Amino acid sequence: MQPPVKAKGGKMMGLIDYRLRVTLNDGRQMTGQLLAFDTFMNLVLSNTEEFRRIKPKKKKNANKPNKKQKVAHGDTAEGHVEDDEDEDDAPAPAQEQKRTLGLVILRGETIISLSVEAPPPEPKNQPAMAPGPGQGVPAGRGAGFGMAPLMGRPPMGMPPPPGMPAGPPPGFAPPPPGFRPPGA
Repeated sequence: MQPPVKAKGGKMMGLIDYRLRVTLNDGRQMTGQLLAFDTFMNLVLSNTEEFRRIKPKKKKNANKPNKKQKVAHGDTAEGHVEDDEDEDDAPAPAQEQKRTLGLVILRGETIISLSVEAPPPEPKNQPAMAPGPGQGVPAGRGAGFGMAPLMGRPPMGMPPPPGMPAGPPPGFAPPPPGFRPPGA
């Protein structure tokens, strides 16, 4: 029993035309259809979209007293208690930003991981031949449907000038059957 046939380029060759998600070392993710790759793992992706997570910026709350606030009018710093576990300090969920890039070349040095998103698209419906028996039709530029094939030697186009022999010059073969000289 023979092992299953493997694509000549290995695993990457089998992923050509697949839709891949590529994770880069800066945290971005690119999703696109793999067109080509090389030994350095540089990738060419078409119809590429970039996804990146954006952390929301923290807003400074004006209602919150500052820790380095001056003590005035006999108040003590110990008398004021700060609430460190405020609901506003909870990290907001990271937003995902999407950008359409199109055709992209990714440097292999920046790629961390690859994952398959979708198989290659199905080929478009090509016009198929009609089912059933076919009909033999002559091809080429020869005689049409209605003409019967000529038997024997075809008619000569122009007769040679007086004093010249008919037919090919010495040392040349005669024309093949069915040959018509130009202009005839």
